[in-house]
Amino acid sequence: MKVCGFTIIRNAEKYDYPVVESINSLLPLVDHLIVLVGESEDNTKAIIESISPRIQVVDSVWDDSLREGGRVLALETDKAFQLIPPDYDWTIYLQADEVIHEQDYDTIRQGMKKYQSDPSIDGLLFDYNHFYGSYDYLATSSKWYRKEIRIIKNNKNIFSYKDAQGFRKKPNMKLTVTKIEATIYHYGWVKPPSKMQAKQENFNKLWHNDDWVDANVAKKAEFDYSDVDQLTLFTSDHPKSMLNRITSKNWKFDHDITKDRSTMKEKVRRFIEKMTGWLPGEYKNYRLK
Repeated sequence: MKVCGFTIIRNAEKYDYPVVESINSLLPLVDHLIVLVGESEDNTKAIIESISPRIQVVDSVWDDSLREGGRVLALETDKAFQLIPPDYDWTIYLQADEVIHEQDYDTIRQGMKKYQSDPSIDGLLFDYNHFYGSYDYLATSSKWYRKEIRIIKNNKNIFSYKDAQGFRKKPNMKLTVTKIEATIYHYGWVKPPSKMQAKQENFNKLWHNDDWVDANVAKKAEFDYSDVDQLTLFTSDHPKSMLNRITSKNWKFDHDITKDRSTMKEKVRRFIEKMTGWLPGEYKNYRLK
């Protein structure tokens, strides 16, 4: 069984992406790793090249004119996926702010081995931990996706969907996946407030035109993490690759988890889930087998 990882990155240093930690968490699972590096205003390429000789760094130019639904992110992800040679069986995709916990390595390997020869399975589905504000809090409202596909067969009919959150198969079919007991740790909403503010002002341009960004993204020195509906405390362990970053955190964020600013609709949805196990309207870009 041969496994290739792939990801995309641009301006990792400028916007404080934990891409080194992400890649280091992925390397033990793959035989080869392709990183598509977009034109950057910092030392992103050198940073990626310094991590491991098993990484193939490929230069890319993002089409910044594509501002509908984050489409450029999917196109760059597709570019990286298409570079994977046909002799690899599985591919693992991580975004630059996603990390795999070492406690899940065996489960992931076993899942790939079990379904390697099963033609009915296109990929493997993960749970998600979405951290917010600091490394101590998880975002738990239903607007945060709870599961997503991060391992897919090396089938070039598969493509990155919408803003690269997930995948589909040509012409536009949901992938058939199986759920494994492994979790993606998503740190995209944990940065120094100044870095998060800069990212928000820039990143929204991948979805909207300048007028929308000017009208909807406040221009300020630091991001306001307090504007959140519902959080819960994270009481478990982080992946080892994140520990140095966590100990060097230089900002403070505290949140009263008893305060719930959710809408009544959200509260009703969660109540139904608590009573029945079913979350009305949950986003599922996959067919679960």
